[in-house]
Amino acid sequence: MPNGVKKQDLPTTTCPACQRPFTWRKKWARDWENVVYCSDACRKKR
Repeated sequence: MPNGVKKQDLPTTTCPACQRPFTWRKKWARDWENVVYCSDACRKKR
């Protein structure tokens, strides 16, 4: 049996710059509540 979580079961949020949903990533684990933008490009565009 594989370990881990299916992608469809990960939390998602919507980027205010591009209006696209994006899912949780391991590098965001510490501060997922503070992640607002899906990428650096969207953060610069705001």
